[in-house]
Amino acid sequence: MPLVRIDLSSSYSREQQLIVGDVVYSAMIDIANVPRHDKFQIVTLHADGELVYPTDGYLGVDYTPKIIFIQVFWVAGRTTEVKKAFYRRIADDLHAKLGVRKQDVWITLADNAREDWSFGNGEMQYAPK
Repeated sequence: MPLVRIDLSSSYSREQQLIVGDVVYSAMIDIANVPRHDKFQIVTLHADGELVYPTDGYLGVDYTPKIIFIQVFWVAGRTTEVKKAFYRRIADDLHAKLGVRKQDVWITLADNAREDWSFGNGEMQYAPK
């Protein structure tokens, strides 16, 4: 049930965009125990200047215009260890597959309750019983 938003520079090719989405999806399945076929992603490309980040860095991390913002909305309940492994896996795989600097992989997670989701038909598929 995760919804993933990926914001990146328009300098990334279509093939690279697909790889970013696949890397996140693989990490969700392998690390966060998300079921297969549960792939909902929104990829948004941005022109120069539309991705804003501190040019002097933040918390000891420096960024470049190749920064990738990844937001994952999912059901709460994963441990801190799972979340750390999830972050690491995405950064490692994007670096290995696309040469993205690990510093340029910015991720946030938003935990939701099961009843916060509707997958269509105006229904709450995961309604409490």
